[in-house]
Formats: sequence, C-alpha cells, structure tokens
Amino acid sequence: MKIKVENEDKNKLAFVLSKSTVGFANMIRRLSMSWVPVFAIDNVTIYENSSTLFDEYIAHRIGLVPLKLGQGVRDDEQVLISLDVHGPASIYSSALESTVDKVKVATDKIPLLRLLEHQNLRLEAKAISGIGRKHAKWQAGMAGYEMLDNGDFKFEYESFMQLGPRETISKAVDLASAKCSELEQSLKALKKEASKK
Repeated sequence: MKIKVENEDKNKLAFVLSKSTVGFANMIRRLSMSWVPVFAIDNVTIYENSSTLFDEYIAHRIGLVPLKLGQGVRDDEQVLISLDVHGPASIYSSALESTVDKVKVATDKIPLLRLLEHQNLRLEAKAISGIGRKHAKWQAGMAGYEMLDNGDFKFEYESFMQLGPRETISKAVDLASAKCSELEQSLKALKKEASKK
C-alpha cells in the first residue's frame, strides 16, 4: 500500500492511494469524517438575550462554529467559551472567547447575528470532544475518492479547520489500525471459545 500526495494546502489534501482495496479506501473515508474526535460547543447557557432570535437558534448556530485545537489538548477536557456583546453591531465568531488558549474559533468571520440598538446577548458555553458520527458539529471534514482505471484511489479531503487535513487522515489511519487489531483479538477469542466445544 502506498500514498502519494498530489496537492496540499491549509485545509485541503489530495492524494493517491495505490495497492489497496475498495473496502480499505472506504474505511479511511468514513473514519476521517465520522470518527476522528474534535472539539465543538455542546452546551449553551444564555443569561441575557434581547435579540430577535430565539435562544435555541442562537445555541444551534454557535454550536456549529468550528473550534481549532492546539497541541496538548486532551480529549477529556472541557473548555468554557463566553460571549458578551451589545448592539448595534454585527456579531461574528471572533466575539467568542475561550478560557483555554489552545482551543479557539477556527475562523473569525462566521456571522452569528445582528444586534440592534439596546439589544444584548450574554452567554456561556461548554466545548467538549466528540465525533461526527454523533453530530455534524463534531465532523472534522469531508472526504471523497474515485477509483482510477489502474485500480488506484484518488482521494480528496477538505478540513473544516479544527485539524489540519494531514493530521486528520493520519488519525483516521491510526483508528483503522486500532479497529483492525480489536477485530483480530475478537476473532481469536471466538476461535478459542469454539475450540473448547
């Protein structure tokens, strides 16, 4: 099995996977999208909201803002994020303030809402680690591939900016290896149990 990188930038990675199978290629695609853990806002407490938007709509919108991870962030950490803004103003994701420097919004220019004069919004949110299989807000990116005439697989991966594309694919490969090892151990245990009968 070989991987040849064809193109790479900050959020996209294109590579060719050769000497592999459809099953393995699809496993990497699915793991990279649905099983690589990233941080996202999971719980929002709104203390003041005099905007025209419902609390639930604001919480949902903030929950989909991608959070970028720095080095050394543990999967079991909880990160508090606050927002305290006053109108008149257009509010962007840059207004979300994290208590941990290693976890912050991935891009500052995501529009959240517009506040008119005398309108305020004050909230606290909790960000935790999760996987895209549970909810789209924890999805690390999008992956797809096409099978070439020579049997190789041309992959394209686009990160949602929580992790770099190469890091996400590497974590997906590590997950694939761990799951294969787990399956092998389970099969050995079944074989051993069957031999006793």
